[in-house]
Amino acid sequence: MNVAIPTEDKQMQAIIEKVRAGERLTREDGIFLYKSDDLLTIGQMANEVNLRKNGRKVYFIENMSLYFTNVCEAHCAFCNFRKDEGQPGSYTLSGEQMIEYVEQHIHPGVREFHIVGGHNPHVPFQYYVDSLKALHERYPDVTLKAYTAAEIDFFSRISGLSYREVLQELMKVGLKSLTGGGAEILSDEYRRKMKVTKADVSQYLDVHRNAHELGLRTHTTMLYGSVEKHEDRIDHMTQIRELQDETNGFLVFIPLSMQPISPKAGIRRRNSAYEDLKTIAISRLMLDNFQHIKAYFINIGTQLTQVSLTMGADDVHGTIVKERISHSAGALTPEGITREDLIWLVKGAGRIPVERDTFYNEVKVYD
Repeated sequence: MNVAIPTEDKQMQAIIEKVRAGERLTREDGIFLYKSDDLLTIGQMANEVNLRKNGRKVYFIENMSLYFTNVCEAHCAFCNFRKDEGQPGSYTLSGEQMIEYVEQHIHPGVREFHIVGGHNPHVPFQYYVDSLKALHERYPDVTLKAYTAAEIDFFSRISGLSYREVLQELMKVGLKSLTGGGAEILSDEYRRKMKVTKADVSQYLDVHRNAHELGLRTHTTMLYGSVEKHEDRIDHMTQIRELQDETNGFLVFIPLSMQPISPKAGIRRRNSAYEDLKTIAISRLMLDNFQHIKAYFINIGTQLTQVSLTMGADDVHGTIVKERISHSAGALTPEGITREDLIWLVKGAGRIPVERDTFYNEVKVYD
């Protein structure tokens, strides 16, 4: 390991030695890293781990984000996407209407539909099944990465089916992977403070456990930067690390930087670049059993995403086309990006862009 600024801190030195040896970091190690201001050393350690796992390759995908409905029974304090039924701006699209939207915006090369939405109690579970079925029948070669664990829990409640049965019904019509949303911070205290009335911690983890047992590889997230403490973030990481030990079903971890409700919100209402980079780096160090850590340019911007590629991240997400959830909450970034810009972004960081599919199979290497 090449630590540019030697440290005399004994605890940091012990962590450096652990990382060199490939040993797992403890909860206490993670909390120490968050409290440290030595971002360069933390970033270099994360870079070393990433290079060991992925070399200089950085992944992206040609994908589209789709939202069938924004009507939602939940009232999470951080969400500005949701609407009540009948409220101005609320909508619930049929499969045919979504296909019409896709036809207007899709471009050749799209490999994945990233599908999330509100928990709309005014339509039956069958609506959500039929939504996927319509897309799968019209675009059989595009992978359906659909619904969060919180949505699966919601479907279970409105249908009376178990998590496993809900997943099996969705898999019959083309579901290939779950999105990572709905995790927020895996702390019941946090969920009470932030009015997260959807799936609780154990339910979120249990949905993914069931999905993994059925053979689905899934994604997982952490929405940071509101009321949680650094200890809560580390506890979040250790809980998903434990589930990954059990199932090895997660493909990637995605730290999501909290966005303020208003796009006009000032700098003090946003996470600092320092905090974003530190969280990505610590994620890479703590999640030793995850192959990939994603830098989500929608939330942190394209230039900070470039920097993160030398601090532990190896994935820059995808083209997206028209992102809505983060932008409804005040994101200032583009709603989408072209393949050419993603390639430029990665090469600009001195890395090798690799176009992938949902499951990180390489489609094309741009070296």
